[in-house]
Amino acid sequence: MNGRALVAWNLRRIRVEKGLSQEKLAFDTGIDRAYVGGLERKVENPTVDLLDKLAERLGVPLGEFFIEPPLGAKPPRPLRAGRRPLK
Repeated sequence: MNGRALVAWNLRRIRVEKGLSQEKLAFDTGIDRAYVGGLERKVENPTVDLLDKLAERLGVPLGEFFIEPPLGAKPPRPLRAGRRPLK
């Protein structure tokens, strides 16, 4: 897996674990929500400065974005769509 794919995989994994929407993460870090989506889809190529901001907001070390997933691991699932609570 290349660097951009690792960042995409781990960004989504960490964001979902923290229960943050792309919109909330983007707002908190001062970037566009579409850019966060592009990072998670491997379309965008983040700078180290941006990764630092994301890591700080997510409360993880920078290196967390470069952890190789276990062999055969399924991609991180996105958060459930919508804003209504589950019944």
